[in-house]
Amino acid sequence: MRLTQLALASLCVVLAVSVAMAKNKEADTPIDPQVMMEVYKKLATPGEPHKQFASLAGSWTTKTKEWMEPDKPPMESAGTCDFKVLLDGRFLQQEFTSEMMGQPYSGVGISAYDNLRKRYVTVWIDTMTTGIFLMEGTASADGRTITLKGQHDEPSGGHMTHRAVWKIVDRNTQTFDMYGTHKHSKEMKMLEITYTRKP
Repeated sequence: MRLTQLALASLCVVLAVSVAMAKNKEADTPIDPQVMMEVYKKLATPGEPHKQFASLAGSWTTKTKEWMEPDKPPMESAGTCDFKVLLDGRFLQQEFTSEMMGQPYSGVGISAYDNLRKRYVTVWIDTMTTGIFLMEGTASADGRTITLKGQHDEPSGGHMTHRAVWKIVDRNTQTFDMYGTHKHSKEMKMLEITYTRKP
């Protein structure tokens, strides 16, 4: 009886090792370069999210509200923004000029929809920092509301977590609302920008 059990146990071990080796061999099998090129070509082809970005190209006016404290009135400023598509419609760039905290302010953003990861990604640089701010997220079913999340380090230590809601209301109107949370504090609205397309 013990011999039978030992034989069965040995057979199980051999089968398990054989399956593992087969999987390993399968993973090591080179992929056909032509097939891989087709995959990359498909991933590099702009889709519906990119067409939505392209519809925003042009010049816009902006109205900004910014809150330093939740129980105080926001500071308000007006500005301009130019959107253009890059690399044959794969990315959307914006050049933003306004004021921030009462000072002249300029920023440049690149927005993308990553076909591989199926996520929206934005990077932002501006005249208030030497860092690069990165956010990513997803969109509503109709693609008109994009929710992004990210964080940045603070001079006083720790970091602030951000949530942004970018709404493409129609061809001539967009809104961008940003909320922030520092450490364990309650989330507060920090920024509201309304974009209106220039005639």
